[in-house]
Amino acid sequence: MLHRRSLIAAGLAGLALPAVARAQSGWKPRQPIRLIATFPPGGLADVVARLVAPVIAQNLGGTIVVENRPGAGGTIGADAAARAAPDGHTLVISHASPNGIAPGIYPALPYDPVRDFTHIAMLCDTANVLMVKRGSATPDLAAFLDKARGPGARYGSSGIGSITHLMGEVLTREARAPKLDHVPYRGSAPAMQDLFANHIESVFDPLTTNVAMIKDGTVVALAVSAAQRVPAVPDVPTFAEQGLPALTATTWIGISGPRGLPAPVADVVREATLAAIAQPEILAKLADLASYTPPKPLVGAAYTAMIAKFASDWTAVAKGAGITAS
Repeated sequence: MLHRRSLIAAGLAGLALPAVARAQSGWKPRQPIRLIATFPPGGLADVVARLVAPVIAQNLGGTIVVENRPGAGGTIGADAAARAAPDGHTLVISHASPNGIAPGIYPALPYDPVRDFTHIAMLCDTANVLMVKRGSATPDLAAFLDKARGPGARYGSSGIGSITHLMGEVLTREARAPKLDHVPYRGSAPAMQDLFANHIESVFDPLTTNVAMIKDGTVVALAVSAAQRVPAVPDVPTFAEQGLPALTATTWIGISGPRGLPAPVADVVREATLAAIAQPEILAKLADLASYTPPKPLVGAAYTAMIAKFASDWTAVAKGAGITAS
């Protein structure tokens, strides 16, 4: 983990000082910037927003106020950001759910996840994980899938249309496990409660909120959805190395503005953001959350293209499974 972190820091360090200099010599905010976090306080999107906001604000020579606008899988906050004036004083934490999953499950989404935003930079991403409780009769993925193909098994997720729900649908299809049934919950906490009460056999959830329980053995992680093993839990295999590469998908978080954000404003915010996520302290805090910045910064057109592909891929999954949200 330290080696990977140091490589990322080294890769971004060359951007940091020039970034701050450019930010200070270009556009400056005339009033406090509103940074919309599309999920409630305490979630990863909120934690990351509050971690980077003070540093970005310092680089910009201004103030950033984090405003939580949760609801409907993050789409309420995303819609508010899409409708805001493109003057640099409203930004949003773009996220895999409202910008990537929502287009496939909401029939009348009030915004386009790509065209209605100026996507500035990706901040970090985190893997998802399939877990069973300690002492489970299916202590590895092969045994779990055997049960899902035979007598049947259930997995809990944080709700219909969540990325973990959709990943379960992909697992059902790719592993040819028709008796793997989805049980939706209103959040991760009640799903975990039912796991420990033996009402369900497994839970799909973001890794970041479960690292501690995996490390102390309270739960057993069967697989993570990252492309490579995650430094925070190096003993947990990926789905890909167990023959299921289609289960490679992370929950990503970035920073965006409304459509039409002037290039000089977007440039200054981008460079201030890159300078922030180059700081070793921020990289270390993200790593503690099992969240990591890309080794090569994903910004502007590249970040936008990633969002567009993600949305297309997961819209196809949702439509193929017949999943819609009200």
